[in-house]
Amino acid sequence: MNAADLTLFVNLADTGSFNKAAQLAGMSTPALSKRISKLEQDLGVQLIHRTTRRLSLTEAGESLYVHAKNIEGQVSDAIASVSAFSQGLTGTIKMSVPTISGELLLAEAIAEFCQKYPNITVDMRLENDFVDLVGEGLDLAIRTGKLEDSSLIAKPLIQSNWVVCCSPSYIERHGEVTNLEALKDHNCLAYTYQAQGSFDWRFTKQGVGKKTVEESVRISGSFATNNAQALRKAALAGFGIVYVPRCCVYEDLIKGALVAILPQYKPRQLGVYAIYPFTKYLPEKLRLLIEHIKQAYQEKKEYFKN
Repeated sequence: MNAADLTLFVNLADTGSFNKAAQLAGMSTPALSKRISKLEQDLGVQLIHRTTRRLSLTEAGESLYVHAKNIEGQVSDAIASVSAFSQGLTGTIKMSVPTISGELLLAEAIAEFCQKYPNITVDMRLENDFVDLVGEGLDLAIRTGKLEDSSLIAKPLIQSNWVVCCSPSYIERHGEVTNLEALKDHNCLAYTYQAQGSFDWRFTKQGVGKKTVEESVRISGSFATNNAQALRKAALAGFGIVYVPRCCVYEDLIKGALVAILPQYKPRQLGVYAIYPFTKYLPEKLRLLIEHIKQAYQEKKEYFKN
């Protein structure tokens, strides 16, 4: 038995298929089956229940998987710890980024990174869901909001401010909005991508002294969507008021196609983070990519901050 056999066993448990695990290891399915049988023989226990349709781990197999997975992680950390000393940076980085940032700046920034490091390939997915990085084999994700999974590491990139805005034509037809209560009488278009607060718009306001007071209002309207660009287009067309990340309407605000309202209230602010699975030693190529992405955000900081 050796470390390679343990890696094969972990791959088999992760994929749940001899065929898939064999493809991952670059060997034939019969060869993999023989290696696993030899591992069971060496250990003197059955590790896998085999049927024609599926396979599952025995109790002994579950125990070995936990320890073998840990060994595999230690090997990865050991390799990563010396990656900075390598003369060449190579390999593939699989990542997930939000659609707004992806279209605004990350597509160009990451293409520039790949040009700078021609032996590195980046596979970038644009999506807003909080994906399972480990389960889906992703190295990195860019996400906005709070980090709930303690097994992940989050590096702050920038603070993203939101804004309440509408078109000048909407104000002309429906009048000025002077306070939060007035929003109840307007067509407020909800951004349903958020985990909470889609229909409860939250703000802070300067109270007595230096204290800030949190306030919220329950809104309603004729249109709701999980896509910020769809809300932007509806607002530009004069259909209603939107509460969205400032970065997606920044250029419209500068041109006057949209106007910010309720300036006396401070809108929500969320952190943007680079998130990756826990590791003692961050691979050099990943560290360089995160730094490059952070710089790209900072170069467009006026899009995100008031």
